Amino acid sequence: MIYRSFSALTFNLLVAFTLIGAAIQPVMGQKKPLLTVGNQEVTLNEFIYLVGKGMNSEGTSAALSREEFEDNLELFINYKLKVAEAEAQGLHQTTEFQREFDSFKDQLKAPYLIKNSLEEGELRKAYSRMQEIIRASHILLRFPPNASSDDSIAVLKMALKLKEDIQNGASINDLAVEYSEDPSAQTNRGDLGYFSALQMVQPFEDAAYMLQTGQVSDPVLTSFGYHIIQVQDRRPNPGQVQVSHILVRVDESDTLSEDRARRKISDIYTEIQKPTTLWEDIVKNYSEDPGTSQKGGLLPWFSVGNMIPEFEMAAFSLSEEGEVSPPVKTRYGYHILRLEGKKPLDSFEELEPMIRSRILRDSRSSMIHSQELAIQKSRYGFKENEELVGRLEQALNPISAPNFKGVIETNDWGSEFLFEAGSNSYQVDDFLKFIEDQEQRLSSNGQNFDLWYDRFASFVLADLEEKDLASNNLEYQMLLKEYRDGILLFSLMNQEVWQKGIQDSLGQIEYFKNNLNQYQWKNRTEALIVKVLDMNQLNEARNLLRDQSYSNELANEFKSKFEENAPLAFQVQSGTLEIPSNPVLSQVDMNQKYQEVEIDGHLHLVLLGDSYPAGPKKFEETRGLVIRDYQEYLDEKLIQTLREKYPVEINEEVKEEAFIALNQ
Repeated sequence: MIYRSFSALTFNLLVAFTLIGAAIQPVMGQKKPLLTVGNQEVTLNEFIYLVGKGMNSEGTSAALSREEFEDNLELFINYKLKVAEAEAQGLHQTTEFQREFDSFKDQLKAPYLIKNSLEEGELRKAYSRMQEIIRASHILLRFPPNASSDDSIAVLKMALKLKEDIQNGASINDLAVEYSEDPSAQTNRGDLGYFSALQMVQPFEDAAYMLQTGQVSDPVLTSFGYHIIQVQDRRPNPGQVQVSHILVRVDESDTLSEDRARRKISDIYTEIQKPTTLWEDIVKNYSEDPGTSQKGGLLPWFSVGNMIPEFEMAAFSLSEEGEVSPPVKTRYGYHILRLEGKKPLDSFEELEPMIRSRILRDSRSSMIHSQELAIQKSRYGFKENEELVGRLEQALNPISAPNFKGVIETNDWGSEFLFEAGSNSYQVDDFLKFIEDQEQRLSSNGQNFDLWYDRFASFVLADLEEKDLASNNLEYQMLLKEYRDGILLFSLMNQEVWQKGIQDSLGQIEYFKNNLNQYQWKNRTEALIVKVLDMNQLNEARNLLRDQSYSNELANEFKSKFEENAPLAFQVQSGTLEIPSNPVLSQVDMNQKYQEVEIDGHLHLVLLGDSYPAGPKKFEETRGLVIRDYQEYLDEKLIQTLREKYPVEINEEVKEEAFIALNQ
C-alpha cells in the first residue's frame, strides 16, 4: 500500500461536490440516520458538515438547487461506499494508516485544546504590549550565595526601603549607582532605555507594563534577584528603523584615544555637510566598523530594545530618509548615523511565529502549562492522595527514576491509590508503568519524582481532554472523521484505481481497443505556423519560408534563428496538427503550400506539408489520455461493484431535513 500526504482538499478532489453557498451548521439532536450503507448508519450531520464546508469554501451565498442537492447526495453515497470497502479490506488496521492518522490527529486537535487558547491569549497579550515601548530604570538586589530564608527576607526589606526612599523623592538613578548589583548600573545609572514586550524576563515585563509613568513598583522577584522599577516614559512603538553608520573607535587603554576620536568624528561630520561628498566614500575611507565599512555602513533593520540605548535613541530620532545625525557616543566609540528607512510594527500574523517561539522558550511556557493543568484538574475532577504523594516525594526525589521501583516495592506502595481523574482511579503501579513506557523513548533517568509525577498527571489529563473532545465536540468529531475517512478513501483509490490504471498495461490496451472510437485523429497536416508579433522582422521571416517545402529541419532552423536573434518577434507552432481544431489551419487554403493570413489582428505565415486523412490513433500516440480514461472507467466500475455489494437505504424524511438545512 502506498500512503501519501492527505489534506482537507483530498475529499473535495475525490468527491467533487457541486458546492455553493455559505457555511452550514450541523443539526443538533439528530438521531435518525440519513442513510445506511451496508450495515453502517451515516448521520445527517456528517453530510451537512461536508457539503456545508465545501459550500463555504466557494464563498457564494446562492441556495442549493434540488438538482445540485441530489448530485451531492449521490457523490456522498459513493464516498461512503468506498470508505466501507476500505474498512472491509482492513486498510484502517494497517500500521501505515495508524501512523498517518495519528499524525493528523495531533494536528487537528491542537486548536481545540485548553493549551491552545492559553497560548493564544499570551500571544495576543504580547502583541498588545508591543504597541507601546517603555523606558524604565531599576535597582537590582541579588541574593547572596546559598542564601537562607533570613538572607532573602533581609534583601526584601532592603528593596522595600529603597522603594520608600524613591517615593519620598530620592532619585532612583542615584540609588542605583549606590545600591544596584546590576553590573551596568555604574555606567547607565540603572537606566535601561526603551524596551518592548518579550525583551525582559516575564516578571519584570509584567511589572513594568502595569506601571504608569513615574510610578515605582513593589519588589519584583526574578531569577536575578529583587528589582525596584520606575517607569520614566511610555510611548507608541515606532516600529523598525534601518540606518547606516560611521564608527570611530575609542581605545580605553589609551588616554589620548578619546580626544583623537572626538576630533576625527568632528572632522568627518564637517566633511559630510559638503554637498559634493558621497556618504559611501566617507564610510569606506573612515569607518572603523569592519563588518559594514565596505557596504556603505548599512545595518539590518532593528526595533526598540535591540541596540544599545544611545545608538537606538539617535536612530529613532531621525525622521527623513537620508538625514544624518550629529556624532553619538557609545561604549564602542563615536558614531554618525544616516537614516535609510522606517516602517511600522509588523502585523500580528507576521509576528506570530516569532512571538510564539519566544513565549515557548521563556517562563511563560511553564506558566501556560501550570494554568493548563489547573483547568484540566478542575474540569475532570482531579483528586490526589496528598498523604501518599508527600511520602513519595520524600522517598523518591533524592534518587533517580530507575531506583523508584525498588523503593516502591519495599514499601508496598504499588497498589495504593495515587489520584483519580474523570471516572478513573490511578495507582502507583500505573505511574511506574508510565515511566517504563516513556523511558523507552526518553533519556530522563536524571529527573526526580516531582517531574515524573507532573508528567504522568499531564499525560492522564491530556488523554481525558482528547477523549472529551472526541465524545462531546461535534465540530472536532466531524473533522476527525473527515480526515480518517479521507485517508481510507485515498488508500482505496490508490490501490484500486490510480496505481492499477498506471500499471495494468494489458488493461489499458484492452480498454483502448474497446473504445477506439474515442481516440481518432481528425484531418491533419504537417505545418509551420508563425504568428508575427514584430513587423520589423517580417521580411526576413518571409524570405526564409517562401518557396520552401515543409520539413521538421526547416521548422527547427527557423525557431533557432529567431530565438537567438529576436526571441519576441514571433510565436511558432509546428508539427503534424489537426486542421478543424486549429484556429489558423481551419481558415487557410489547404491547396497552397505557403500563404499569409490575418487572424484576430495578427499576420500569420503558414507553410504546409503532407496531409493525412482522419483515422484511429496508435496506442503509443495517446497512452496518457488512455490511462486517464481507464482510471475513470475503473472508478465507475468500482462504484458499480460497491453499490451491488453494499445496499444503500435512504431515509427520505431525514433527506428532506438535509435539503432544508443546507438552504437556511
